[in-house]
Amino acid sequence: MREFEINTNEAGQRFDKYLKKLLGQAPGSFVYKMLRKKNIVLNGKKADGTEKLREKDRVTLFLSDETFEKFSTGSQPSTEYESLKQLAGRFTSGELELQVVYEDADVIIINKPSGMLSQKAKPSDVSANEYILAWLMAAGKLTPEELPTFKPSVCNRLDRNTSGLLAAGKTLKGLQELSKALKERSVQKYYRCIVKGEVLESARIDGWLVKDRRTNQVAVLREKSGEDEARRIGTEYRPVQVLNGYTELEVHLITGRSHQIRAQLAVLGHPIVGDVKYGDADVNALFRKKAGVTSQLLHAYRMVFSDGTEVTAPCGEDFARAEAFLSKAALDKGR
Repeated sequence: MREFEINTNEAGQRFDKYLKKLLGQAPGSFVYKMLRKKNIVLNGKKADGTEKLREKDRVTLFLSDETFEKFSTGSQPSTEYESLKQLAGRFTSGELELQVVYEDADVIIINKPSGMLSQKAKPSDVSANEYILAWLMAAGKLTPEELPTFKPSVCNRLDRNTSGLLAAGKTLKGLQELSKALKERSVQKYYRCIVKGEVLESARIDGWLVKDRRTNQVAVLREKSGEDEARRIGTEYRPVQVLNGYTELEVHLITGRSHQIRAQLAVLGHPIVGDVKYGDADVNALFRKKAGVTSQLLHAYRMVFSDGTEVTAPCGEDFARAEAFLSKAALDKGR
């Protein structure tokens, strides 16, 4: 017999979903059979699996040790767990660091470096999500026993080559509330970027975005036409500084579509420096040679939450090198 008490992160989900995580190696038919035969009960009573779990609920499994060990996710030394354990060890030893810019009991926000995936694209990937899980394990804020039934997860996504604020729910409450806030757009998101050309005034640009899934590229339309699967987009921007024919912008993302900022600015004739997909190849080559810029200069800089909480993440070394290059070029021109 095994007995479990439902904790905060496990409450709120259906009983059968919890059991399928706990007994991750068992077929669904086995779980429902055990419920029918009362070999698995909830608070000492028969259950059918549709019940919503509450904190402090008791789950009792009248299964042999052999059966539980056979089907239990937690008892399986999974490749994923072993990878996280190794990654956590690298944080503990100081070999790896994670730039955490905000953390409370329910939420963690990091400054994601350019080149790192937000979430896995394929099973073998190591993304920011895994780094966050491993960092929490290394800090003693996530135990191996908790992983089978709840995993912290990132709630917003950034392109691989976009750096900046990436938010994750540490608890079920944090995950749900953060996901809801992002979906309802009650979180204001601001980016910094360096673009080709001089932008002297603030503006808002609207349009329609269509994505070509084959090429993973988007097109921006002024108006929606025909049967296009176009989605409405809106972006505001203001110049922060103008340097030698280039402009650093702060961009307010009103809608959050894939490649939205990059594509809209490119259509305006102000492509982002370092953007391989929508940018200017000659500009990219210049900044790569003169400033060592290896990625697009687009950074998720600031988040403002509905309660007034504001979180910022400093721009990375590519930005600093690009600004130094442009400042020097402007100074040399003035001599």
